[in-house]
Amino acid sequence: MTKEKILVTGGAGYIGSHTVVELVQAGYEPVIVDNFSNSEESALEGIAAILGRSVPCHRIDCTDTAALRRVFEQEQNIQGVIHFAAYKAVGESVAEPLKYYHNNVGSLVALLQVMEEVGVTNLVFSSSCTVYGIPDKLPVTEETPVQKANSPYGNTKKMCEEVLTDLANSGKSSIKATALRYFNPIGAHPSAKIGELPLGVPNNLVPFITQTAVGMREQLTVFGDDYDTSDGTCIRDYIHVVDLAKAHVVAVERLLQGKARAIEFFNVGTGTGNTVLEAIKAFEKASGQKLNYKVGPRRVGDVPKIYADVSVATEELGFKTTSTLEEAMKSAWDWQLSLQKEKNKHENTDYGRSGLYRLARGAPVRHQIPKLSNLQPRQADLRR
Repeated sequence: MTKEKILVTGGAGYIGSHTVVELVQAGYEPVIVDNFSNSEESALEGIAAILGRSVPCHRIDCTDTAALRRVFEQEQNIQGVIHFAAYKAVGESVAEPLKYYHNNVGSLVALLQVMEEVGVTNLVFSSSCTVYGIPDKLPVTEETPVQKANSPYGNTKKMCEEVLTDLANSGKSSIKATALRYFNPIGAHPSAKIGELPLGVPNNLVPFITQTAVGMREQLTVFGDDYDTSDGTCIRDYIHVVDLAKAHVVAVERLLQGKARAIEFFNVGTGTGNTVLEAIKAFEKASGQKLNYKVGPRRVGDVPKIYADVSVATEELGFKTTSTLEEAMKSAWDWQLSLQKEKNKHENTDYGRSGLYRLARGAPVRHQIPKLSNLQPRQADLRR
């Protein structure tokens, strides 16, 4: 029986790499598209180590319709697409808005155009709870009003959802789109072969926690302790990245089985909110490490509290998370220790000085990614 092919844009990224693994384990054949502008070649090696084989990868930019078209031509019988590829740093989006609109919105439009040309009709879109802004009522449901975005990044997610909605309402497209609005992914694969790899100083809480605990960062700053929450710190819905990856697989299955509507939106979270201090305590318990942190002033743009109502995803998708906050923190810590072990192992080699593990010192250094020709074999060369 031929396995169904699923194209995964941004498949070498944090969530994308975990989803690729879950797709294979669910019986699908993923094909990665990534330009490696915000990801590392090492993710492909981690995927291969987990699965015992490599996964096809095309090194292209998703705003390039001609390159996308060639991928669909080379990879026969693609049945669906999961679209992760996007820039995601809020602060950078404020400083470089055109970069974000071009990449995040432009890549979706290019992808949809090519999908229509080649007759691929199933799309899972990586959206975000950022579309809810600062909600008036918690937990947020899929019916919670979408609000004005606080950043160009957030606005790109909102705009992409509008593009998908307009396409569905046109009545002229056969594409069906499932947008997953997910909350705060954390953790890593239990093998510690893949995980979150921030380039330079982390923007997200958990990598900053683990880097502080391992000694790479001197101290973690908690931004504000005067919010209207149980301990004064912000509340988030932290979902294990492996659970989130499985949600994408479930969404793909729903599309392929013909159960999806022309456009659907699902909240993907745990349904439980935890404060920043609760997250820190969960890490300390899971890792056995005492974290050096201080409380600082509020950070501009932070949403005070947000967490999901996941009843629709539970009832319609049949999806529910299984991992606890402590389990997610333990996996994040194991991943950080794995990175530190490799850093120490290769410290005095050319690889150690120029490769992935210079990230441990905050240097945004990338591997020399092999340039995959659009007309040559698709497989990334993963040899050192």
